[in-house]
Amino acid sequence: MDRRTFLSGASIAAATVATACGGQDSETTGPAAPAVNRRRTRQLRMVTTWPANFPGLGTAADRVAQFCNEMSGGTLDIRVYGAGEIVGAFEVFDAVSTGAADMYHAAEYYWQGKHPGFNFFTAVPMGMTATEIMAWCEFGGGQELWEELAGQFGIISFQAGNSGLQMGGWFKREINTLEDFRGLRMRIPGLGGSVLRELGGAAVALSGSEIYPALQSGTIDATEWVGPWNDLAFGFYREAPYYYGPGFHEPGSALGVGINRGVWDSLESDHQAILRAACRAANNQSIAEFAHQNAVALRVLVEDHGVELRQFSDEMWSRIGEISEQVVADVGNHDALGRRIYESYIEGRRRGREWGRISEPPYFMQRERVLGR
Repeated sequence: MDRRTFLSGASIAAATVATACGGQDSETTGPAAPAVNRRRTRQLRMVTTWPANFPGLGTAADRVAQFCNEMSGGTLDIRVYGAGEIVGAFEVFDAVSTGAADMYHAAEYYWQGKHPGFNFFTAVPMGMTATEIMAWCEFGGGQELWEELAGQFGIISFQAGNSGLQMGGWFKREINTLEDFRGLRMRIPGLGGSVLRELGGAAVALSGSEIYPALQSGTIDATEWVGPWNDLAFGFYREAPYYYGPGFHEPGSALGVGINRGVWDSLESDHQAILRAACRAANNQSIAEFAHQNAVALRVLVEDHGVELRQFSDEMWSRIGEISEQVVADVGNHDALGRRIYESYIEGRRRGREWGRISEPPYFMQRERVLGR
């Protein structure tokens, strides 16, 4: 089903529910105004960890609001606020948990300080791709575990975006052996940073706006960010000509909407259904948008800016994989809930691997073999 058909059908369904609930005075002889116009509009404030209208990430939040408005006939009005407009980027979780804001849009691994299990609902090293994590959440028990985890903080969460497979990063010098990681100062956050430290490198925490000056000054030797689309805009190619991919650290970085549980429970059932559907629609569009824009931007980087594409060797992947498995297992040992999330995630990844062995990966290899460049 295409987006227009989906939105049109959902809008009709929402209007039908609203009409049925609105009631009508049996003594009225003239034509009644449409019930949907008499319904009180529900306004919600969404705070985000992204600058307003930030490509791919911020616009995924905007789409959730847009789809809710369209499908509800304007009766579910979500106002989106960029990072810093109401609260700081990393304050949105607490704002929603306490009721200071109604909902947020963010990457869940930002809340690993609350509970390390949140990592599994964004990305972990050597973890699931965008399609796999979507399958796990929708059909493999991930959503229920996510609701249990977020529920401890008075929040209910849904997938609402995914950047897809991220790149391995920009490097000032080539990385040919495992020894080349030793002493490497790289901007790489979270669990990916833990893996780098085990390889002998130094993981540096920097915000997006701090990365380019740090590369330029030599404070760092390398950085990861997202993928060609967002990386091109930051101009990293000017300081670090070697672009490695794919990355091991975020194979499918899911974005999420978190809603204050009290606010969620106060929504009428059709508004709840619309919000769930809007998150799903935004998630699908985000995956498609990143796939398209990354392909366009990669050509610009290579053809217009002379970027040199590189891949990590099999030897490096083997060692990275060993370390990643231990790092991720340690996250799963936090507590009983963390263990259940970890075990469910690993089972979801196992299913994805079994299917992947005979589906897309071998198809991609054969397509490239036959069609070439």
